[in-house]
Amino acid sequence: MAVRRNRDGAGLSLFAEALREARHKAGLSSDDLGAKLGYSGATIRSVESGHRLPKPDLARRADDFFGYPGLFAMMEERLRDLPFPASYRPFVPHEKAARVLRIFEATVVTGLFQTPAYARAVLAARPHAGDDEVENLLAARLARQEILAADDPPLMYVVLDEAALHRQVGTAEVMRDQLMQLLEVSQRVNVTLQVIPFTVGPHIGLQGGFVIAETPDAPAIVFLDNVADGQVSENEEILSQVTQRFDALRAEALPKTASRDLIRKVAEERWR
Repeated sequence: MAVRRNRDGAGLSLFAEALREARHKAGLSSDDLGAKLGYSGATIRSVESGHRLPKPDLARRADDFFGYPGLFAMMEERLRDLPFPASYRPFVPHEKAARVLRIFEATVVTGLFQTPAYARAVLAARPHAGDDEVENLLAARLARQEILAADDPPLMYVVLDEAALHRQVGTAEVMRDQLMQLLEVSQRVNVTLQVIPFTVGPHIGLQGGFVIAETPDAPAIVFLDNVADGQVSENEEILSQVTQRFDALRAEALPKTASRDLIRKVAEERWR
């Protein structure tokens, strides 16, 4: 089954049933409704069968078409955490509410900065992942990026290993577009993006990526990435250790301007 079933699965069934009922009342086939909403009939059938999560755009268009202001959009928003592994879900609300995010990635571009094409290629590498599961995961990952467009976005301190700029994910065009997006994001006043160059050699971050989220009304929390879908921890000792290691990684990284120069150089020379 493409969607991970948990206690929230009832919400997915509710959306599917509501869409199917509205379509039947309108006397439309799935292909007809897809054409009116700008999606394929196959996508409508996949959503109605509970195999694919609805995208925010589909929910908004369904509200507009059927005259249900905010109904489908409200249900869709409640489903956004569903595709995430159970180990990651506790971290999602902290990321959304964070005033400060400290992020390190050793091998790929951090999910909050990924382009859709790059993210799809990363997610498609999951073993035995079908098309619907990949699309569900992609929709959830892109929905996380809404914090970047918030009126008061979090301060973001992001450190990438240079390997993330060179490891091919998708086509060369996908990689170039991804690096150009990194350059664009790095210009935001709330973002400090730094790269650890290959010349540094081994460093503590090679043990794995992580995200530290600091929120106004709760203790900081950390997500530790690993091959088993990661781990969330609020343990003060672990948090202190990871924070110290993040500071050490920032000390190894190039300054902001030099990091941008390196990203631009790799984009132009390796991924042209």
